[in-house]
Amino acid sequence: MRRVASYLMVFVAAAGGCDDRSAPSRRTITDSRDNYDPRSLDPALSTDVPTGRAVAYVFDGLTRFTPDAKVEPGLAERWELLPGAAPAYRFHLRQGVQFHDGTPFTAQHVVSSWERALNPATKGGRAEPLQPILGARDFAAGRAKSIRGLRIVDDSTLTVALEQPLGIFPKLLAMPVASVVLPNLDPARPVGTGPWRFVEWKHDDYLLFAKNDSYWAGAPPADSLRARIIAEPSTAVAEFESGAVDLLLVPANDTKRWEVGGDAVMMSVPALQLVYVGINATRGPLKDARVRRAINLAIDRREIVDRLISGRGRLAAGVIPPTLGGADTARAPYPFDVTTARKLLAEAGFANGIDVELWVGSNPVYVRIAEAIQGYLTAAKIRAKIVQRESAAAREAARNGVADMILKDWYADYPDAENFLYPLLHSANKGVGGNVSFFADAGFDRLMSQARAEPNEGNRNVLYRQADSIAFDQAPMVFLFFYNELYAVQPWLTGFTPPVIFNGQRWLTANLEGGRRKEEGSR
Repeated sequence: MRRVASYLMVFVAAAGGCDDRSAPSRRTITDSRDNYDPRSLDPALSTDVPTGRAVAYVFDGLTRFTPDAKVEPGLAERWELLPGAAPAYRFHLRQGVQFHDGTPFTAQHVVSSWERALNPATKGGRAEPLQPILGARDFAAGRAKSIRGLRIVDDSTLTVALEQPLGIFPKLLAMPVASVVLPNLDPARPVGTGPWRFVEWKHDDYLLFAKNDSYWAGAPPADSLRARIIAEPSTAVAEFESGAVDLLLVPANDTKRWEVGGDAVMMSVPALQLVYVGINATRGPLKDARVRRAINLAIDRREIVDRLISGRGRLAAGVIPPTLGGADTARAPYPFDVTTARKLLAEAGFANGIDVELWVGSNPVYVRIAEAIQGYLTAAKIRAKIVQRESAAAREAARNGVADMILKDWYADYPDAENFLYPLLHSANKGVGGNVSFFADAGFDRLMSQARAEPNEGNRNVLYRQADSIAFDQAPMVFLFFYNELYAVQPWLTGFTPPVIFNGQRWLTANLEGGRRKEEGSR
């Protein structure tokens, strides 16, 4: 049985018993990845994946992500870091761009959009990507009537001053909340500058979009895009098998039957998702790095990945996904070595072993992983009691520092190593900030502060790699695996690349073979 190749090496695999079908004549691409409604079509309220995907279809930001998670120009043609002591960027905006209703795009729209997203009257949003702007926090708190760091030079030029140096700032502007909107945005009938015009939203069923023929980067080749909302994975599978949808995110528990035979194209892509066990480095024996290393050595991660998630994961040797800059892809993960684990425990003064609590939420897959971890730890004299709670309650316990260990995951908000290293391990983020290991290392913090201020990406990646090495050695977590997404793609869907980041695929090159042949035949 073949393992699934990366998205750069696509192969034909099973469609779960799907028969050979001819390409449809329709011109609407139908996606089935979302299993619940977007929260809103307002970029300022983009706090979930379905909303972020839909926002990326209708709206643009100054920058955007490619499917392989690179940042590229969006409504800003280019930008530069201005010389001087104060960190500031100058953005050169595209001229001739129009909103879907014909309104010309200008720098004023950027300022009003960001003010709207940060405005305290905008309830329920997450405007963190814009908070590094000078004065943004004061504005968001109602202490200022404008954002000091924003200055319009002319209709196509904008300068943005920051509170402090932050080399990843252009990446943050590709987040949905930084999208550019009209001042009178109606979320029920959203109008943007993006590649797709909003047509219809039938709640809990689908969202329909039509291509923007005047899109500044060129109109999408397909006439329309339908984002289906399918709550049950089995229903999505059935609709894919019938040919009603063109793209399926294969459920983790349904991997095996899709790996060989049939006519669907299978594409695997590394998701920016780390699955790990946070080890609270302030509690009892867990304060000793030797104990934390012993825990890492006692677990057979390869067996967990192969047996419990059908091989859909790459063993982690740090917190940086291997697809991101700064990852040390030559570093080996902790091996499965119970003998050395016991030796380290004895050296730390715990020859008779230790007792710990391993917390886990309600995700059935994670519960099974926790049970497997418990079994492995027992062999190394690490007696782990599983504490299962509703997922939100388990996370809250970990943030409050009452959990010895917790099995959880971390999805990237933006494709940069900083989004793993800084929230998960910097001492400034202990507890509610994301660092449920309560890890504190002066050398690590210093490297991360330098990396965040470094404008050169190559230099930044060197610092990331050094910080990740410290974390790997100190073992404030069990580095389990990075998850791989698996897509089933109909053979008639061309030009699709699976996205690494959730808003990195905007359907700018994808088309349906049947629709294309029909169009060509009518000429």
